[in-house]
Amino acid sequence: MIEWAVDGDTLHVTDADNAELAVTGDDLDVSSSDSDVSRPVDETVALTTDELRFPHAVVYAFSLGREEQYELDPSGEPLALSSGEYVVDIDTEIKAYLQFTGEATIEKTDDYEEVVVSFPDRTRVVLGVRCRHELPAGTITVPDSPSAIAEAITHMAASHKTTRPDRSYPTLRGHPSLIEHGERLEIPDCIRADTPDHGIELILPPDYESLFVAAPLAYYLQATVRTTDAGSDSRPGADPDRPRLRLRDHGREEELSPMPALERDVERLLRKTFFLDCLARNAGPHGTTLSESSLLAALGLDASVLYHASPQDRLATYLDVPYAAIKHRLPEWHLSTYVSPTYDSVETLPFLLDRLSMIYTPQTSELEGQELVERSLEDFYRGNGGPAEFASGIQVTPAIGSGRDSGRSRATTGQVASVDIVKPELRSGRTHGWLADGVPIDVFKSTPAAYHNRLEFLEQASDSTSICVVLNDPEMAGEHDDVAEIYRQRSEELTIDLTVAESLETAALARVLEDDNDFVHYIGHCETGGLCCPDGTLATSSLDRCNAQTFFLNACGSFYEGMTLIEKGSVAGAVTVTKVLNDHAVKVGSTFAKLLVHGFSIERAMVLARRRIMMGKDYAVVGDGTHSLTQAESRNPTTARLEELGEGGSDGQYLLSLDCYSTRVTGSYYFPHTETNDYAYLCGNESNFTLTESELATMLAETEASVIYDGDIYWSKELSKRFDR
Repeated sequence: MIEWAVDGDTLHVTDADNAELAVTGDDLDVSSSDSDVSRPVDETVALTTDELRFPHAVVYAFSLGREEQYELDPSGEPLALSSGEYVVDIDTEIKAYLQFTGEATIEKTDDYEEVVVSFPDRTRVVLGVRCRHELPAGTITVPDSPSAIAEAITHMAASHKTTRPDRSYPTLRGHPSLIEHGERLEIPDCIRADTPDHGIELILPPDYESLFVAAPLAYYLQATVRTTDAGSDSRPGADPDRPRLRLRDHGREEELSPMPALERDVERLLRKTFFLDCLARNAGPHGTTLSESSLLAALGLDASVLYHASPQDRLATYLDVPYAAIKHRLPEWHLSTYVSPTYDSVETLPFLLDRLSMIYTPQTSELEGQELVERSLEDFYRGNGGPAEFASGIQVTPAIGSGRDSGRSRATTGQVASVDIVKPELRSGRTHGWLADGVPIDVFKSTPAAYHNRLEFLEQASDSTSICVVLNDPEMAGEHDDVAEIYRQRSEELTIDLTVAESLETAALARVLEDDNDFVHYIGHCETGGLCCPDGTLATSSLDRCNAQTFFLNACGSFYEGMTLIEKGSVAGAVTVTKVLNDHAVKVGSTFAKLLVHGFSIERAMVLARRRIMMGKDYAVVGDGTHSLTQAESRNPTTARLEELGEGGSDGQYLLSLDCYSTRVTGSYYFPHTETNDYAYLCGNESNFTLTESELATMLAETEASVIYDGDIYWSKELSKRFDR
C-alpha cells in the first residue's frame, strides 16, 4: 500500500511499513498518472520540474533505446545523460524509478546527503514507486493433513513478482498468503491463478518435519510440492519414500536425504541457488558491479545465459555446481528459525518464508554448571576474525567487586521471576528465532501472535514514531536521561514524538501500554507480581490489550511480563531473564536505544548492546526479533569495526571492516563509499578497507553505521570528528 501527498515543493511517499520517501523539486507540479514504467511498481505519479532531489542512494540509469546501463559514480562525479529515453533506478527505502525522455544530469551533493536529477528545461517525468514490505494477499485454509500443507506451500510462491534471478531481490518476492486452520483445503482462485508451474517438483514424505524444513526451498524455487503418498512416480530402483527434487522437462531426479539430514540438503541447495541467482541477476536491468561476480567466470558460467534461461534450465545448471566450489564465498545466512513441526504451527510459515528464513526442528539440552556465565564471557571476549558484530572487541568495566552478583542490583527486596534457560542446538545463521517450547539462550523467543500483530501495525497508517520513556525508580535516572537524549537527537532527523514520564502508578502505566505507542522504554523494577509502580505492581496479564508496538522492559526478571505483552498485542521487545546489575542495565539500555532508532532490528540491536557487558546473556528478545522500529537512513543497518594499523597522527593507517545485513531484506547489496572502491557487496559479506586518517574521517562522515572502536560503540558521524583534523 503506497500513499502520497504534496507539501509545497515536496512529494511525500509512505508505505504500509511507515517507510518514507521525500522528493523535492523546484516549482514542483505533481499529478496522478496511469503511465506505465518498465519496472515493477505499485504506484506512479507525474512530476513536472527542472530539478528533483532524492535522499542519498545508489543510482543506475538505463537507456531504453540503446540498452545501455550507467552508474552514478560513488566518488561524486556527475552522470550526464544525452538525449534519449531513460529509466533511472534510485535505491531508496521505498524503491523509486524515474522514466523520462530527454537529457539529464545526475549528481550527489557535496555532503553526499542527496541525489540531484536536473534537466535543461522543465520536464515531465513519471515517478514509479514500489514498497519493499508487502502485506499478504489472501488466505489459504488448510486441514490437518500433510498433503494439504504441501499444496499450501506450493501456492506460497504466488507472491513472487518475477521468475528470473531478480527474485533474489527482496522487493520482487512479496509476502506469501496467510494460512489458517479449517476443515478442508480452500485456495482462492486468484492465488491459484498466480501460482507458477515451472516443472520443478519437490516430493517429500507425508510428515510435518520434512514439509516445514523444505518449505523455504520450495518457496524460493517456486516448486510444486507433493507428498510421496500422493501417487508420485519415482525412477526405477529409487526409494519411493525418499525426498527428491525433480526437474520434469529434463527427466532429472535428485535424491535428498531423509530427516534429519534433509535439513543439511535443503540448506545447501537454497544457499547455493540463492547466491548464484544474486550473481546471475547482474546481467539483467537491475544489475550492479558486485565484488562476488567474478566467481561465475571461475565456474565457467555465463550470467547472461543464466539470466534468460527458464527456471528449470537455470536450476539444472546450478545443480551441477559442486557445493564445495562456492561454500567459502557464500554470505552467512541471515536467519534461521526453529519451529515445532505441528499442525498448530502451520500459520507461521508465510511469515518465515517472507523473511526467507531457514526452518529447522528444535533441539535443546540443559546448561551445565556455570555454562551460562561462561558463554556470556566467551561472547564478550571473542577475538577478531568473524563478522564485525560478533568479533566485537568491546571492553567493559566490571561492577565493584569481582563476583557474578557484584555491584548494585536493579532488583528490589521482592521476589524476581526465575526462568529455566536451556541450550539450543543451533545450525547456521546470523540470527536465530525460536517457535517452540523452552527458553533458549542466543535466540529470540517468538510466538504466532507476534507475526499477526506485526501485520496489524503495518495496516495502521502513522505519520510519526511515538516513543514513551518511563522512569519508575529515581535511582535509575542516569539511564533515563541518556536514552531520552538519544531519542531527542534522533527526532531531529526522523519524525519522533517523545514522551517522558516518571513514577507512574499502575493505572497510568497500564494506559501507556494500552495507548498507541510505537515503543515503550520502561526503566525500573519487576517482581513476580509484575512491573513495579509507586502503588504496587502491574501484571501485564491484566491489560485488555497492549498497543505498544515494541518495548524494552529494562528491569530484573521481566521475561514473562514481556511474553505476555506479545500475546496481548505487541510485536517484539527486549527483556531480562534474571537479576541484572544497575550499571550494566544503563549500558545496555543506552546502546540499545541508539541502535533501535537508527533502524536496527530488535534482535540485532540487543545482540550488539549486550556485548557491552560481561553478563550479556541476562538479556533477551521476545516476539518477532526481525522487526524494526524505524527505517535506517541507509536502509540496511551497518556495523563497522575500526582498528588502528600504524602510529597515530595524520599519516596513520586504519582498517575499517563493514558488515551490512538485515533479516528483512536478504539479497540486497551495499556500496561502501571510499575513493578507491568500485564494487558493491552482497549484504552478509564483509568488506575491508585500509584508509588514511583523512580518508577515514570522510568515509565515517558519509556513512550511517555503528562503529566498534577502542573498546566501545560509537555512531559513525560522531566518530568522524575525532579524525577530521
